[in-house]
Amino acid sequence: MEATWVAYAAAWLGALALILLSRRLRRRKLNLPPGPKPWPIIGNLNLIGHLPHRSVHELSQKYGPIMQLKFGSYPVVVGSSVEMAKAFLKTHDVTFAGRPKFAAGKHTTYNYSDITWSPYGPYWRQARKMCIMELFSNKRLESYEYIRKEEMSALLKGLYDSSNSNILLKDHLSTVSLNVISRMVLGKKYTDETEDAIVSPDEFKKMLDELFLLSGVLNIGDSIPWLDFLDLQGYIKRMKTLSKKMNRFLEHVLDEHIAKREASGKDFVAKDMVDVLLQFADDPGLEVKLERHGVKAFTQV
Repeated sequence: MEATWVAYAAAWLGALALILLSRRLRRRKLNLPPGPKPWPIIGNLNLIGHLPHRSVHELSQKYGPIMQLKFGSYPVVVGSSVEMAKAFLKTHDVTFAGRPKFAAGKHTTYNYSDITWSPYGPYWRQARKMCIMELFSNKRLESYEYIRKEEMSALLKGLYDSSNSNILLKDHLSTVSLNVISRMVLGKKYTDETEDAIVSPDEFKKMLDELFLLSGVLNIGDSIPWLDFLDLQGYIKRMKTLSKKMNRFLEHVLDEHIAKREASGKDFVAKDMVDVLLQFADDPGLEVKLERHGVKAFTQV
């Protein structure tokens, strides 16, 4: 009996030794980039301030153009030089084409339905082709030159009319940029007050500001999944609120475009990016059908 127990104990210790040895050998084979030592649970999140890009830049000054951080449960490799950017975005672009499934992609882009947050695969490849060949092609962008000219003329006129008063130039530049983009994408600008507007100019700007902000926040639940349900920073609640507002607005935009297309019949010509996206949605030849929520997600891009 005693001999049997000793045999079992020896076998167990031998197996444990093999496991530990194999782990050490695997670790030796990994040539990991330099980086700060992570803390338990939070990793290196203690080193990231309210402006993450500046925190990462400061760390790169110490650890070099490629470094490894740990955000909660996940390792993060950071490249911060032209050479590293080329390696990630060009040389190994397919490897890094996918994005982690963060809360922002789930709640603000219809469950990862746009090109920014969708995982690499047939849908992403199709989306990339749509953007390169149609939405952002040179021909398409050149066709919107008249919009840029009109809005630039409006900007100069507004500045001239305000020549005897103090103005904040960045507000005027922000408005002209927003007008150009909204006319190219949505077909009209939403910074002017009109009776039939689905949103006021102020609401429209606030929605976009919130969308930009929430798309780039460092949500703790993304890094430490078992804390996600607590929504410690309140970002998830804000994302869900924004999603409802944006969906209401985009549903109105799509309904308007579909009504105009039906009224034009066979003579219809796509004038903005929503028109183009709706044409894609009706195309039976697409590898992956572009659903209505996908059209709305791409409109936000």
